[in-house]
Amino acid sequence: MQNEAAAHVECFSGHTYAQRPVAFVWRDERFEVSEVEAEWHTAEGKCFRVLTSDGGRFELYYLTAEDEWIIRQR
Repeated sequence: MQNEAAAHVECFSGHTYAQRPVAFVWRDERFEVSEVEAEWHTAEGKCFRVLTSDGGRFELYYLTAEDEWIIRQR
């Protein structure tokens, strides 16, 4: 899908992995997460809709079985 790419996501991880994303690298640029607008779970893993410090909006999907993050720009 257009605007979708695998990426590296930095997360706060307390008692489980990926409790809250704090930053991510997407298309060779690092973005800091300023707000998590929504969080939900699917059969594939965890999902987050976030705002970045520069005003961007993204959806971050952690695919548990693949141990991979997918990012979609909104």
